[in-house]
Amino acid sequence: MSLILFNQFILKLVNSNSQLFNLNTANKLPKQMAKHISQSAVAEGKQYRPKIKGKSKFAPGIVKFQVLGSGANGAPRCLYLFTDHSRYLFNCGEGTQRLAHEHKMKLSKLEHVFITHSNWLNIGGLPGLALTVQDVGVPRIELHGPQGIEELFVATKRFVVLRDLKITASKSDPFKPFEDNAILVHYVPLISNKRHNEFRSSSENSIKINYSQTQQNQDILLEDDTNYYDYENIRSSKNEKKKRKRSNSEPRIIDEKKFITDNSMSRINNVAMSYVCRLKPKPGVLDLDECVKHNVPPGPLLGLLKSGKDITLPDGTLVKSCDVTSPDDPGPVFIVVECPNEDYIDSLLNESIFSKHQQGVINNNDIAFMVVHFTPQEVMNNPRYQSWMKLFPLETYHLLLNDENKCLGSTAIHRIQYKLNMLDDTIYPLLKDKGIPFTESDQNVKIAEANSNINSLIINGQTNLTFNLRPKKDIDRTSTLTLDVNEFIAETFRVEGFEEKLAQVKKDILNAISTDSNIYPKIIFLGTGSCIPSKTRNTSGILMYTGENECVLLDSGEGTYGQLVRHFGITGTEKVLCDLKAIYVSHLHADHHIGLIGVLSVRQKLRTKGLIKLDKPIYLLAPIQIMTWLNFYDRRFTELNKEFQVVSNLDLDFESSTKIRVKDLLKQTNMLDIETTLVTHCPNAFGVSFTHVNGWKVTYSGDTMPCDSLVKLGKNSNLLIHEATMEDQLVSEARRKMHSTMSQAINTGKKMNAKFTILTHFSQRYAKIPYMPNNDLPSNVGIAFDNMEIAPNVLHKLPLMYSALKMIFAEHFEEMEAKCFKLKLKEEKARALI
Repeated sequence: MSLILFNQFILKLVNSNSQLFNLNTANKLPKQMAKHISQSAVAEGKQYRPKIKGKSKFAPGIVKFQVLGSGANGAPRCLYLFTDHSRYLFNCGEGTQRLAHEHKMKLSKLEHVFITHSNWLNIGGLPGLALTVQDVGVPRIELHGPQGIEELFVATKRFVVLRDLKITASKSDPFKPFEDNAILVHYVPLISNKRHNEFRSSSENSIKINYSQTQQNQDILLEDDTNYYDYENIRSSKNEKKKRKRSNSEPRIIDEKKFITDNSMSRINNVAMSYVCRLKPKPGVLDLDECVKHNVPPGPLLGLLKSGKDITLPDGTLVKSCDVTSPDDPGPVFIVVECPNEDYIDSLLNESIFSKHQQGVINNNDIAFMVVHFTPQEVMNNPRYQSWMKLFPLETYHLLLNDENKCLGSTAIHRIQYKLNMLDDTIYPLLKDKGIPFTESDQNVKIAEANSNINSLIINGQTNLTFNLRPKKDIDRTSTLTLDVNEFIAETFRVEGFEEKLAQVKKDILNAISTDSNIYPKIIFLGTGSCIPSKTRNTSGILMYTGENECVLLDSGEGTYGQLVRHFGITGTEKVLCDLKAIYVSHLHADHHIGLIGVLSVRQKLRTKGLIKLDKPIYLLAPIQIMTWLNFYDRRFTELNKEFQVVSNLDLDFESSTKIRVKDLLKQTNMLDIETTLVTHCPNAFGVSFTHVNGWKVTYSGDTMPCDSLVKLGKNSNLLIHEATMEDQLVSEARRKMHSTMSQAINTGKKMNAKFTILTHFSQRYAKIPYMPNNDLPSNVGIAFDNMEIAPNVLHKLPLMYSALKMIFAEHFEEMEAKCFKLKLKEEKARALI
């Protein structure tokens, strides 16, 4: 065996982070060599690696930053720090888990999340992220940042159920930095000049409920401890509540009551946390070519050189370690900072730790390689903030992750919309999201902007923009997003027979005549998936325009605001928020309401800045139990309760003797009546019907099993929007999770004599198109897609498109057919054995 090959093998072991190599094992290398080359040795290594995963004491050899969410309006703020040992997130805005799924940023090694401020823009994605990492087996997440952020999980515990994931809170002590094998992080708290009163009067914190709120409702808020995802125990929940009333021995319930009702708690949003981070030093590695040039023989001498010691060869030649190893990497410094508003700039300027990494430092290794700014652009434009940035040397990069950016982070949404748009450009309009350049026409512009940014070292964040910190420091733009529209369309035309099918469908649509001339209510589907968002279907959200300047939002899953921005653009979304008169929440599962705070927060910001004129709060129609969560958020994070006035869904129950008619609500929404009913899903789950002033009646099921009360509520509806979570063959699973199958949803429409039914809320196993019973659609049934717009005068078109939809998503549809066939065979075999 040649010296070069032998040294190659030895260097693989010496330069690795394995703790197994030492001088004694070096003497045994010839015997190990054959084993290493064999396939069995490779398999053995694969089995061994999981055992030592995460236990290395050595600094990682690969470290990079990757932008996940750019911070653009509608996009999450999120920066992903990747090492070959572990993962870290800096901020976790609403929609983070969706982008992580689309861009295959695996979260299975995630251990630490660093939050800069308690703003919803930074923490809105934490509940969804927690559910996702729990599903992939992450046992523990540690939160770093302003004290109290972990309380988010106390307040959401009834609808974000974490059975297998432990959330812990770092003390984030400025005098005790965080440290592991990869990074050293110093906490730098920035304090606002304006401090809120520590105590707020109980009148300010009282639950705001329109018209009347009884003591019974107060009791419901504190005593209804139902776990909304424990489907198996729902039917016995009343008995469990009775048991708890008889026994006051459960400290968890008592502690939570005190936590929720303690008016002495102040908000935690007057502190922002910045981070000064440094990678752990990485020793240089042996250079094979240099070792050969210096005639270093295989054996223990290589280990000595690797450890930094000089050696003398048998012929007396001195070989210095520095001659055959790459330079040591002391570890670059990067800083993460946010000034939520100008009140924090004084604290930023007075913080001496930053000066250790700015101009004039003695050791060039201390100069900050990069500063990540989560600071809003209007604050960054402040001359004092600009002067602070100029204190860094010219070679320091500045990465902006704020509202100055335009990239919303998803190409998959555009891909599906361009395909659907070929069928009908009014029902499936192209999106107004212009933050991702086209592959061809905008490529030169993109390159020019990139070069300009590189020259200035001020770089706007884009999803998948990567900063390599080790083994070399550079910027990688090869994975940033572009829209290849021609390829999107070509993908579909490769399906045999699609061109002919498309022509036939367009002809059928042209010849079809609507029997309804109404243009309101106009309905835009923002989210049509269930449970968690996928790259093609967001969680529940439906916008219903009831007039030119009036609209209602039905449910608001995570990312609803982002969906509005994609569909309407920034200016269009501002109009929607100005036109928004009411938000309806069907029940308290996170996928139906966790995006509510995001919508209200943006609306509040626009109102405060005078960008939109709003003379009164909007109506929030919801289970009254939602106030436990909203009161907590208002008290501990951001004052938000003044943005809405609550009407309990129970007070609108059409079968209740105490049903109320809120005249102003009806007037604001152009409705003759709004009625609800309890449905069969989880406690306090409601269906709703809206009767427009033109007589048109829309019924929305929320989530439910087939339910007689919903049939009564929606009798003779013009349109039923019904959840259809499962395919028919999964009826047992649907029953267990208290959802409906496709056929059950269609049959509910038949029973209530609905003129038309639209199916939505599909399981993410049907991420592109659901598998319909008998492989066909009735003539009065349509399938909802995200970003689909319908009105009474176009409903008749939807069933005509189903044959073409199956071809657009042919590969996905064939996979579902195969799965259904296998499931059917399995069921037949099981029945044969009985």
